[in-house]
Amino acid sequence: MSPAVTRTLVLLLGALTGFSPLTIDMYLPALPAMGADFGASSSVVQLTVSSYFAGMAIGQVIYGPLSDSYGRKRPLYLGLVIYIVASFGCAVAPTIGSMIGLRFLQALGGCAGMIIARAIVRDLVSGQDAARLFSSMMLVMGVAPILAPLLGSYVLVWSSWHAIFVLLAVFGVLCLAGCAVYLPETLPVERRRPTGVGVALRSFGTLLRDRRFMGFSLSAGLAMATLYTYITASAHFFIGLYDMSPTTYAWLFGSNAAGLIAASQLNQRLLRKWNLYQLMRGGLSVHLVSAVAFLIAAVLQAPMPVLCVPLWFVLASLGVISPNGAAASLSGEARMAGAASSLMGIFPFVIGALAGAFVGLLPQDTPVSLAAVIAVTAMAAWSSHRLLIGNTER
Repeated sequence: MSPAVTRTLVLLLGALTGFSPLTIDMYLPALPAMGADFGASSSVVQLTVSSYFAGMAIGQVIYGPLSDSYGRKRPLYLGLVIYIVASFGCAVAPTIGSMIGLRFLQALGGCAGMIIARAIVRDLVSGQDAARLFSSMMLVMGVAPILAPLLGSYVLVWSSWHAIFVLLAVFGVLCLAGCAVYLPETLPVERRRPTGVGVALRSFGTLLRDRRFMGFSLSAGLAMATLYTYITASAHFFIGLYDMSPTTYAWLFGSNAAGLIAASQLNQRLLRKWNLYQLMRGGLSVHLVSAVAFLIAAVLQAPMPVLCVPLWFVLASLGVISPNGAAASLSGEARMAGAASSLMGIFPFVIGALAGAFVGLLPQDTPVSLAAVIAVTAMAAWSSHRLLIGNTER
């Protein structure tokens, strides 16, 4: 591992990557309360999650090419400022329509951290070392899905959902200060690409024609989309359908996140024996089998504890798929690390937004709707890897 990769840097990169899970998961227990305050149905309130995913998808296109042209830090500062302002706006949103719009802006700013953190990793390391570093970052960012719903549920006990967004704005301020003090500029001027829309489009075109890049990034993106589908719809099914309390739901959500963290740390050990391509293929297979088992359990109307077991494995397998998929996707794209990070980040958020919205259109009185969409997405992830990459381990 490069000596430039310090523990402080790993912590900071993990925090930047954790913007998305923290911003989504912390307010999930508050969705029913927000619906009551705004007088909106559960399907309309779920659009605040879908609009966040849409903002993340669009933001991916912007920050990667910008960071290839202007360095990593300046576009990151821009995104963090947008995130902070939008978070304060969410805290005082007067209508559900304005909340949906502000969540879009919040994502548009917050996604800068995720995209640029991946590009910084590629600036410093590649291959097996990159997979290990991404796994280490997941240990930091994985704390967010565990603590965020719990923190959000306890904020609801003592205050209202408005306070959740104030805390998110404060988190943004702390990250901005940390970047200003501790984050180095990892892209020197001589390695920066020319600016302009044409340059960005040519970079994306080159990447889209790269079968290897597309195979790894698309399969990893589809797999991660199952997580975002679960995030979008799980509050309704578990709190609404199974009458869970927000606190119990937060503990359930946290246990799933703990599985993802455990798998990501296991991945670091497995990388000593197997290469990242073998682990990627194995993770996708576990992901698919678990998703099909989750669907079967839902169709058979299994009790909730039984239903949660295959779901846990669906989400835990992402701890292997995500770091290895990111390292494999970026391994050959040193010149366009920002653009590559942007493009590989588009897939899970676009698919997650569409899948989450589709779940809202299906019957809401059974978990089969959620399980079916997750199973289809998992099958698409496995199939895309099989078709574009196959058994190749180079």
